[in-house]
Amino acid sequence: MKPSFITIIIFLAFTSILYAQQKADLIITNGNFITLDDQHATAEAIAIAGNKILALGNNRQILRFKRAGSRIIDAKGKTVIPGIYDSHLHVIRGGRFYNTELRWDGVKTLKRALAMLKEQAARTPDGQWVRVVGGWTEYQFEEKRMPTLAEINEATGNTPTFILYLYGQAYLNKAGIEKLAISGDTPNPAGGLIQKDQSGQPTGLLVAEPSAFILYSTLSKLPELSEEEKFNSTKLFMSELNSLGVTSVMDAGGGFQNFPDDYAITDLLAKKGELTVRLPYYLFAQKPGTELQDYIKWISMVEITEHSVDNHADNQPTEYYIQGGGENLVSSAGDFENFIKPRPELPAVMEGQLKAVISELVKHRWPFRLHATYNESISRFLNVIEQVNKETALNGLTWFFDHAETVSDKNLDRIKALGGGVAIQDRMAFQAETFISRYGKNAALNTPPVRSMIEKGIRVGGGTDGTRVSSYNPWIGIYQFVTGRSVGGIEFTAKENRLDRIAALKLYTQGSASLIHQEQSRGMLKKGYLADLVILSANYLNVNEEDIKNIRSELTILNGKAVYGSGELKQYAPVVPKALPAWSPVNFYGGYQHQ
Repeated sequence: MKPSFITIIIFLAFTSILYAQQKADLIITNGNFITLDDQHATAEAIAIAGNKILALGNNRQILRFKRAGSRIIDAKGKTVIPGIYDSHLHVIRGGRFYNTELRWDGVKTLKRALAMLKEQAARTPDGQWVRVVGGWTEYQFEEKRMPTLAEINEATGNTPTFILYLYGQAYLNKAGIEKLAISGDTPNPAGGLIQKDQSGQPTGLLVAEPSAFILYSTLSKLPELSEEEKFNSTKLFMSELNSLGVTSVMDAGGGFQNFPDDYAITDLLAKKGELTVRLPYYLFAQKPGTELQDYIKWISMVEITEHSVDNHADNQPTEYYIQGGGENLVSSAGDFENFIKPRPELPAVMEGQLKAVISELVKHRWPFRLHATYNESISRFLNVIEQVNKETALNGLTWFFDHAETVSDKNLDRIKALGGGVAIQDRMAFQAETFISRYGKNAALNTPPVRSMIEKGIRVGGGTDGTRVSSYNPWIGIYQFVTGRSVGGIEFTAKENRLDRIAALKLYTQGSASLIHQEQSRGMLKKGYLADLVILSANYLNVNEEDIKNIRSELTILNGKAVYGSGELKQYAPVVPKALPAWSPVNFYGGYQHQ
């Protein structure tokens, strides 16, 4: 039966009223949208009202939402994706130090890296240090080798210098050794080595055997920035993340990141509405032997309501709240992935200490995450979690493992049965060569076994573990999971363990959101979802595989507002301030190196 003329008129009138009631604050047209919504995979334009997506469709459909005051941005055919969600990054700690750091992330030759070191040493004032703090590997260099201590000393002269290499080792130049008063009589810390020469004097090489404590405790002795400089530094680090398309981060705490004192900068930025990433964060136990007391104290200070994230979104411009405990729950469970050295054997006291902390967290319904590199450790951790679950049921409590490079199929089933998830990163992109040299090529084929995790229906999110281990560039991880290759170009992942480009992108958007049950409000471009999106510098689906890791943002939108812009789209975003202090490496090199 055909609709009557009157019915059609009523329908059109209703539609007109509906559109009249809906006004777009921002419209982006002529885009190549990858929505990640399987029901509506592509679009040409988007309308945004406030901090939510109003509609997607073709240009004609979306321009009907235009009203006086609507801002129109022409994407000119560029690719648009949901904002990237890094499920494991140390942004609160990293932000405090970003302006002090000379980043070798992405540098293509050792010759260039040493030249940067020499230039920065010349401009660094007395009382400060040159610091290269993670995010690089020798395999990214054309020379395929590490710098020597002689080269470092020649480049840096009398300027104290600290260079961190993954979780494995660090270099001090002669001026740094003198500044820290390290001598032939300085004892080795537990799990660490101060390398000595034949005459018994320190060479400048610090080695994790296998504990990274020697590296991070040394780094913690270096001078900090002023409060004003830390504020500026954190803003610039977040802007750097925005330039890579990152709009959300789960902060995993970190060593020497003490709560609440070391959170003052991000507390203030949140209060002023100046955070440019969504930032749920975890509290990381700091002192061996007092972890349980710390969590009991923190539980008394902070009330956590599970899955309450959308309430935070209404109360403040950008989400910033304590999500739970981790990634370190007890020191005795620290199985650092220092592939230069053998896998650490965790002490027998670990189970009792870990059970006490997890029991307390579960009892008070605190979500938790746990650093877990090796399957042997994961087996023992799961034994503890299963025991806790028998005594106090997890009952859907949010929890997940971080890293899980060598997790077995059997343990994946145990994780699934307990309702857990896995946050995986691109650490193998930086360490595949080292891993293979110790464990063999076959062992690397499914490290980590991302395909099995997804097929089993486990919640899996992608991250970077920046800034002191891997780089903070999420496109390295997406590249790794698509190509199966390291940044050094070695192909290490089995073809059946790789992901197609859409699946890899979902890992770093919907997947990360799913870890803490946020996937119903973000991670795809869909009506009613949060307006976090990115206009990319290249067509992600068609660009050469090797160029995936070089993709950047040309416009990053968070909560419906532009927070970063470059090129033609720079006009729509706030101006990025200069780094403080003036000698900061950020003013001369920026962050990630794309040359």
